[in-house]
Amino acid sequence: MSAGVQLPLDLPWRPALGREHFLVAACNASAVALVEAWPHWPAPAACIHGPTGAGKTHLAQVFATRAAAVVLEPAVILGTDPLTLFEGGRAAVIEDADRAGLPEATLFHLLNAARQRGGSLLLTALSPPARWGVRLADLRSRLAALPAEGLCEPDDELMAAVLLKLFSDRGLDVAPGAIGYLLPRMERSFAAARDLVVHADALALREGRAVTVPLLRQLLATPDRADR
Repeated sequence: MSAGVQLPLDLPWRPALGREHFLVAACNASAVALVEAWPHWPAPAACIHGPTGAGKTHLAQVFATRAAAVVLEPAVILGTDPLTLFEGGRAAVIEDADRAGLPEATLFHLLNAARQRGGSLLLTALSPPARWGVRLADLRSRLAALPAEGLCEPDDELMAAVLLKLFSDRGLDVAPGAIGYLLPRMERSFAAARDLVVHADALALREGRAVTVPLLRQLLATPDRADR
């Protein structure tokens, strides 16, 4: 290994997921408003939907903090009486509810249990509940009644703010002009921004360089993202 070159270390890092760290813009304002409307939802459950990396998990964590909610994993759901999960008016979150593999009858009983116990349930998903292709008629009607708000892809202003936040979450300083260089050259999605920052972090560490326009130019020109 040549002098001055560092190997990327798989060190743990934790993104900032508090409400004060969530960047509000036109593409997500209605979903933020839905979370902040709790506990005055018109139904015991609600859904936030949108593409991967759009901020659903962040908003779910904001809700979990706000409502002292537990994030339910499928194994826990399948092994527990739904009424117990909402005992005492508890709140809960199910992420990726449209892909969690839960039987339709189980989800139906969860929605009923939240209502019966005075609890709250936040679902996240890629698409609105009406598009989940549910066969159980009673569940379809329950899902159709849920308040649901979507997140969409960001504009330039929000994308720039997201990139700065992602770099900041990793403790990285970004040189002037670097964000402006990226915006017209990257895929326009939150997922792509997250992926790019991960690889930029690895490349900067490996080569002992700062996050500058030259480093990002090298990164974008390398098919395998230059981190291997």
